[in-house]
Amino acid sequence: MKIVRHTAPDMRQALRAVREQLGEEAVILSSRRTPQGVEVTAAVDFEAGSLDTPAAAAAAVAAAVAASPPVPTPAPAPAAAAMPVALSATEPEALFPPQPDMRADAMGRELQTLRRMLETQLAQLAWNDRTRRAPVHTELLRELTEIGIAQDLADHIVGQLDERVDLAQGRRFAIAGLSQYLLTTGDRWLETGGTVAFVGATGVGKTTLLAKLAVRWILRHGPRDLALIASDTVRIGAQDQMQALGQLLGVPVHVPERFEALPELISRLERHRLVLIDTPGSSLRDAQLSARLAVLASSASKLETALVLAASTQAGALEEAVQRFRPANPASCLLSKVDEATSLGGALSVLIRARLPLSYTSDGQRVPEDLRPARSLELVSHAVRLARTTGAAADEDLLRRRFGRLSHATT
Repeated sequence: MKIVRHTAPDMRQALRAVREQLGEEAVILSSRRTPQGVEVTAAVDFEAGSLDTPAAAAAAVAAAVAASPPVPTPAPAPAAAAMPVALSATEPEALFPPQPDMRADAMGRELQTLRRMLETQLAQLAWNDRTRRAPVHTELLRELTEIGIAQDLADHIVGQLDERVDLAQGRRFAIAGLSQYLLTTGDRWLETGGTVAFVGATGVGKTTLLAKLAVRWILRHGPRDLALIASDTVRIGAQDQMQALGQLLGVPVHVPERFEALPELISRLERHRLVLIDTPGSSLRDAQLSARLAVLASSASKLETALVLAASTQAGALEEAVQRFRPANPASCLLSKVDEATSLGGALSVLIRARLPLSYTSDGQRVPEDLRPARSLELVSHAVRLARTTGAAADEDLLRRRFGRLSHATT
């Protein structure tokens, strides 16, 4: 048997030196770090089979360790290999596992970046091709985007146009299409009455809308068949405000002991033709909101829930409000603060997507003047005029990212 010891700056160089001196049949007996780098002790038995058993290998290791002079080190590390390992099957990583690097993660990020760049290029090419082939369609997509109409809705409307349509015809078709998709209920509450609970987020104008409807009912039918319910126990002064409104109009105002008692109170007011219910304004993440909505849903046979949305709110927040109040099964919607909105396309898109009929719109604080029954064509036309007044514009990059990918996916 021949035993050698090699010291090298790293394990790879040490193994290379052992291989050159002892050949491929050499066996690693031990390895350790030293101030000079790595020290490897190896052996080769020129008599075949002398190291084939664990006992022989262990004896060889013990002999090598006993024969080797100690090397002082600041902090000696344990041997990396307790049993002999064939040199031909040994890699430096097996003895000294490499520290995890970020090369794979970096490569993944680079691939994602390249993919986004490729998608952007494809979208640009598809949008340019669409602009060349159908200039009227792309111009209508631009105008609908400036109004604030959602991407999928705009592409659906323009996709129904004939290829040979001119711009004026296309504009009329787009406005008519939006008007057709936007559902309205008409002035049915003031005509036939009902029991209506107004729900919505804090500050959307539920109480003001209720006051406008109450005054209009009295102007048309008198105070005899009208009743108000003040169930908002959250906002300070909300019930006092409702009591003052009832005294001014000469109509009764009822206050339930708790919100869960609302169905019982409604049953006692069945003789009234119109019952308007003011509910607490809630944050969309209010822990008590689900319980209130469950009470309203359980009374669906006795009342109609109307969702109040503020037109000045961003489309994403409106979409979240519709989803959050869906458990109450709202049958209609009222759109407030139309006069404060800089764009109406987002609100119209949310209502069309949710297929939520619109009952009334409010465009001011005057009671009862600033309230009108919703008319789809009038509201869409107002959205177009508002976009022109505010100078809304959609840049080419936005249009490419929105509609170029759709064009690429459908070709």
